[in-house]
Amino acid sequence: MSEFIQVCSTNDLVKNSGVAALINGTQVALFYINDEVYALNNYDPIGKANVMSRGMIGDLKGELMVAAPLQKQHYSLKTGVCMDVEGVSIPSYEAKIENNQVFVKL
Repeated sequence: MSEFIQVCSTNDLVKNSGVAALINGTQVALFYINDEVYALNNYDPIGKANVMSRGMIGDLKGELMVAAPLQKQHYSLKTGVCMDVEGVSIPSYEAKIENNQVFVKL
């Protein structure tokens, strides 16, 4: 059973953008939007590179999403499901902020 792992402070994040973190050997892309944090695996399954933290974030049909920086597929920030290619997804992780500290459950 996994537990929340303290990763960083909210001061280490960039509002409305992504940053990469190495958590227990796993690259995680953290996105800080509207005082909430979202966590996806940093690996782009179509572009085949650890680049998701560099993706452009936005809203697509009412869903918060990140556009993969290499080939521009859109992924839900909440679920990691690709919104353009059926059957493709990125692992998503529970994340929370407590007392300005960011926690992620792998």
